[in-house]
Formats: sequence, structure tokens, C-alpha cells
Amino acid sequence: MKAFLLAALCNLFLFVLPVNHALAEPGDYGFWKTLGNLIKPEKANDPVSFAETQGMYPLNQPVSGFNDGFSPGSYDKWQKVDVPISTGAMCGNGSPFKFFVYRVPDTSNTIFYFEGGGACWDYASCSGQTGIRGARNPNGIPNNYVQNINLLDFQNSANLGTAAATPLIYTHHPYNQFKTGEWNIVYVPYCTGDIYVGDKTAVYEDPAGENAPLVWHHNGLRNVQAVTSWVKNNLKKPTQLAIAGCSAGSIGALLNYSKLRSHFESQYGYLVDDSGPIYNAPLTSNDTATYPSLPLHREVLSSWTMFSPDDDPAEENPINMLSQITPGFETTRLASLYAGLSAKFPSDRLGMTHFLADGNFSSYSYERFYSDIENDPNAASKLAKLRVKWQQDTANNLIPLLASTGNWSYYFPMYRDFNESHCTSVLDFRYGEIEELGLSLYDFMNNVVNYQGGAPLRAVETDASSDFINNHDWFYDLIDGLL
Repeated sequence: MKAFLLAALCNLFLFVLPVNHALAEPGDYGFWKTLGNLIKPEKANDPVSFAETQGMYPLNQPVSGFNDGFSPGSYDKWQKVDVPISTGAMCGNGSPFKFFVYRVPDTSNTIFYFEGGGACWDYASCSGQTGIRGARNPNGIPNNYVQNINLLDFQNSANLGTAAATPLIYTHHPYNQFKTGEWNIVYVPYCTGDIYVGDKTAVYEDPAGENAPLVWHHNGLRNVQAVTSWVKNNLKKPTQLAIAGCSAGSIGALLNYSKLRSHFESQYGYLVDDSGPIYNAPLTSNDTATYPSLPLHREVLSSWTMFSPDDDPAEENPINMLSQITPGFETTRLASLYAGLSAKFPSDRLGMTHFLADGNFSSYSYERFYSDIENDPNAASKLAKLRVKWQQDTANNLIPLLASTGNWSYYFPMYRDFNESHCTSVLDFRYGEIEELGLSLYDFMNNVVNYQGGAPLRAVETDASSDFINNHDWFYDLIDGLL
């Protein structure tokens, strides 16, 4: 009977085995190893050590008796993972934090994807109040948050609004494929409004005086630590590790890369930062003409962390932690992280991309800090002012920092008529071409997520008109209102 069952499994497996074995990469398993994993799922081989439970923002060893809901042998489907409150993880409103895992049997390679979704630092933006740019999921994370994502399921089109819709993690994308979508996927939801780096409980008063004060937990960093702990305790150490995100999620990927990469020590490491730049803005300066992002940096540091440049550098807060683990990172100049990561991980592939006409992140960056933009009644004029500052910051306060390193790629197309030209990789990779250089977004992604190495790809679109022509289709109309 056992022999018959094994033969049946082998025959069944032939239908799901990849056809082109020549494309196998480091971390991919062969036929028999994969078959063995289907019969007996492999266990973690690099669980959280005692040393990792010490110091600033430590990891957690498994909590005895806690049922996280994960089934190790349930492959090729999204699974919700519950997190014990003892880890310190929670959403902004105090509800339980949870995340989602898509496990596959044929590779150890893994991508962490940080969900995008704005930011908040006052009552209006953290409460979910309409009419203002705020943060995603102010009421916590639904249990079925990503399980039902299907780009072709038009009967449940609301699911398309979930930030999971990207070829980077969309398993079996119907028309845009990328290899990380076939890896193990760890989807980190966003519910704290703090770009995954907060560690502060704030009390926001209702300016209208109509509602009780909002107690909000900017708890993003501890949530990431809980996710990292679980993955180390439950999954095999990745041979190739990609850390990616869009918008707030891309800054989360950037700010957490140093710690994540150090904990996993994978053979190959990749960072894909899509539309979440940290522009150069020294906190010691007051020159907002040269450094337009200065007001934003000051606001979020005071709202989301207990960091102060004058405090003891040994105090536990996210900025001091980054300084301790990333040589070269300056606590008063957040953009020094680019050089710090490059020096710490010189063999890793690091990539930054965004549209030069982005109208979303630029709004978060400048609109509420510059009265001439905030009070401009003309939407077109306001957008033009945002783009001027955004392109100035990109040209003067980002590209030189990336170009001075040996392993940062960057790719800046002009415009896409979808999602306010925000996030080059959301939904699909289309309309991300830089035609004057003969490049597509695939060229950038393949350059960054590439175990074979090679020179970084660095491209900036200068044609300011062609992207605004025939840069749209009916599918974008369907999705645009849901994001």
C-alpha cells in the first residue's frame, strides 16, 4: 500500500514540477527533496538563539502552548499567523497583530513584503477620518486579509484594493510573472501608520473636541521583530532573501533591512525599495530650500519614536538601534542609511525605484509642511509644486547618495496614469519603461534580484512628455478607485 501511495504521489507531482529545470537557482530543491517536503515538511534550521533575545529590540523564542494557527504542510496557499501579545506586537488601535505566509515546498528562497499604506501623526490621519491622507487599516487586520486576492476575480473586486497585488509576491500572476512570486512569501501587513519603525504610544486629541482622545500605538518595529522571530522559529533559513515593499512598506523594508539581513545571514540578499525614498535632510540644518524633506523627518521622528539627538545614544529607540547595528549610519541624517547598508552588505543587491511624477508620496512629504502647497486651491497647481520638490529631492538629495555606493541600483521613470504615479511595481510592471534608454521595469527588477551579481543598473528618465501619452488602460480604471 505504501509503495502504491508513493507511486501515486510521484505521478501527481510530475504535473506540478517546473518544466524547465535549467532555470533552477540557489535555494531551489530538486524532485526528491520537494517530494520529501510534501510528505514531511522541513523544520526550521536556524531558530532564534539566546543571543538574539538580548539587546535592543530582541527577537522572541517560541511561546509555549500558543497556537499560531499555522499548518506546516499546507503549501501553496495563504495562511494567517497569529502573534502572541507577549511579543509586544499589536496594531495601532491595540487590536492583535497578525501576518500572512505563503509556503512552497520546492525552495528555501523567501521574500518579506512590507505592505504600503500611508502614514499618520495626528488625530485626523490616525483615526481614519475621511478627507485627509492617513494610514492603512486603522481598525486592525481582517483575518482573511490576503487569502482572497485574485486579479481575475471580478465578483469580489474589493479584494483588488489590498496592497498584495504586485508581481513581486502575487503567486501565478495572470499576465506579469516575477520569480519572487514563486518563493516563500511573508506578507507583513500595515496597521500602525509609522512606516514599520515606530515605538511610541501617542495620544491624539480631536481638534474639533467632539470625540475622545485617540490612543494610538506606533508599534511597527516590534511587529516586525515578532514576524522575524516567527519565521526563524518555523521556516528554513533562506538561501536567497528578498526584502521589498511599496510606499510606506518600502521605507519599512529599507529601515528594517539591516536587522533582518543580520538575523537571517542568507547567502544572497536583495532589497527592493519601491517609492519610499529617505531623502537627505540633516536634522542639524534649517535649510528647507535645500532639504525640502526636513519638516517631514522632524515630524515623524517626534511622533513615532522617543529619539532625540541630545539623548543618551544607549537609550532604546529605533534610531539608536539602527546606529548600533549599521556602521556609518548617522542618527541626525537618516539618508546616511544608504551608505551604511552598502558598506555593511557590500555583496548584496540594493535597489531604489519611483516615478518622478509621483503625486502620492510627494503629498505626504511636503503638502502639510508648506503653506503655499497646502493652501493652493488649484489641484493642478498643487500637484505641480509637489513634483518640483519631489524631483529636486530625487536629483539633489538621493541620486548622489546612491551613486556614491558600489551596489545601489536606481530606476526612475517619469509617469504612469495609475495610482497617482505611485509605486512602480503595484498591480503590474507595465508602463514603467524608460524608452529613451530601451529599459523596462523588468530590467531593473532582474538586475536587483540577481544572485549572479553584476554592475548596478542606474537609469533616470529625462523625457518629460512621452509617458503622458497612451499610458493607461481599462484595467487601471477598474483598480484605481480601490487602492
